[in-house]
This record gives sequence, C-alpha cells and structure tokens, in this order.
Amino acid sequence: MTAQLIDGNALARRIRSEVTGRTEALKARGIQPALSIILVGSDPASQVYTRHKVNDSTETGLKATLETYPADLTEAALLDRIHTLNADPKVHGILVQLPLPRHMDASKVIETISPAKDVDGFHVASAGALVTGQPGFWPCTPYGCMKMLESIGFDLRGKHAVVIGRSNIVGKPMALMLLQKNATVTICHSATRDLKAHTLQADVVVAAVGKRNVLTADMVKPGAVVIDVGMNRNDEGKLCGDVDFEGVRQVAGWITPVPGGVGPMTRAMLLVNTLEAAERAAR
Repeated sequence: MTAQLIDGNALARRIRSEVTGRTEALKARGIQPALSIILVGSDPASQVYTRHKVNDSTETGLKATLETYPADLTEAALLDRIHTLNADPKVHGILVQLPLPRHMDASKVIETISPAKDVDGFHVASAGALVTGQPGFWPCTPYGCMKMLESIGFDLRGKHAVVIGRSNIVGKPMALMLLQKNATVTICHSATRDLKAHTLQADVVVAAVGKRNVLTADMVKPGAVVIDVGMNRNDEGKLCGDVDFEGVRQVAGWITPVPGGVGPMTRAMLLVNTLEAAERAAR
C-alpha cells in the first residue's frame, strides 16, 4: 500500500479562490477586508511567514499591512499599538507573529487583541467559543487540518484519533475539533509511555510535536490518515515534518507532505478567518 497524498497546496489554492469571490462581494458593498500583521524582532522564519501571509492576502484582494518593530520594542508600546488597532473599524483582523522577544509576555499580548479581531484564534475567548460551539475563530493550523480531512471525505464519527502534541496552539484545539465531529480522541506527547500502542489503534494520527521521526511506519495502523504538522530540518537542511514520510506512506491510507501539506493550509485559514471577521463586522 502506498498512501494517497493530501495536497495542501492544491486545497489552499481552492480556498483562496473562494476567499477572493467573497472579498469581491464585500468590496462591492464598499467594505475592504483588512488584516494587520505585527512582527517584532528579526527572526528569519517569522520574516518568511509574514511575507507569505501578506502575499496570500494581496492575491485574494484582502488588504494586509505588515508592521515591523525592533526586538527591543517595549511590551507597553506593543500593547498600545494593539489597542489602537482594536479601535480602528477599518482593521478586521490582527495577528501578532510568534515567537515574541523574551521580555514580552505572549499570553498578555494575545489577550490584548480584541476577540472580534483574533483571526489567529489564540485568544481565550476563541478557545471558549471552540469548547462551547459558539461563533469564534478556530486556530488556523488545526482548522486547516480539519479542512484536509474534509477534503478527502473522511467521516470522523466513531473513529479513533490520536493527537501527538499538547500545545494550546495545535494539540488541544485539534482535539476539541475532532471531538466535535464525534471522534474518540487521545492526546499524547513525544514522551508518552508506549506511544506506539496508542497510535496503532488510531484511524487518524496528527503529529504536532516539532520533533523528527516521532511517528514511524511500525507505529501506524494500515490505512490510517496521517496529518503531519511538524516543521523541521533534516541532516541535509531540507524541510521535513514529524513523520518518517517515506516509511509511513507505505502503511498509511492518506498522508500530508512537508512541505506542501499543512503549512499552506494554515495560511489559507488565516485568510478565511480575516474574511469572516470582516463579514461579521458588516452585518
């Protein structure tokens, strides 16, 4: 068996096309959906991510503004800027790129963003909305993973899903989204005792640890769906995920590649959230 690929690039293109159409509809009403991105410091990866986000936004007709600040920007100054953006009716989404410099409290910064503009889905109000099924914003990465499962017509009802990774950014929101689809969910981490015993029972495995080869072929149930959220570098310096791709693809039924899998979907769902924020503000 060789797993079928879930092409994140192709699915993201389809979603961006849908966003373009909805954006044009808002513009016809005189509303320009707008996203403000804040980057503090000069982390190379963050610079690449924010550039992609601006390009994606521009491609779909969204207005994206990137504000860059030096790493020694004070936390108070950053919070003041966020307050200003919160009060600006022309700004529909606010994203503060993580990680932030060590002297800043990331949780405090995120909680300062208005829940109505929290298009990254990290605010505690967004988490509460996810738990209770109320309108909010789903975190972009797990949201993208769910869209990938939807794209292959995978019915989660009654299935067993294992999420490897307990972070508030991916692991826990991913588990909640799976539960909402009536799946049975087990949350593990890289140090879980006998991790293999858990993953071998899973119909879906989501690997989101940030550690190479955390999931190998002998840990996967034949025919399972494997979603690789990891972003690492191999010994040759090439991008790779948390999954031993070449080995696992010989066992799994479906698998996401790295790159070209979850990454472009994360960016696509940011556009969806921003557009949704603009549509809600226009109601």
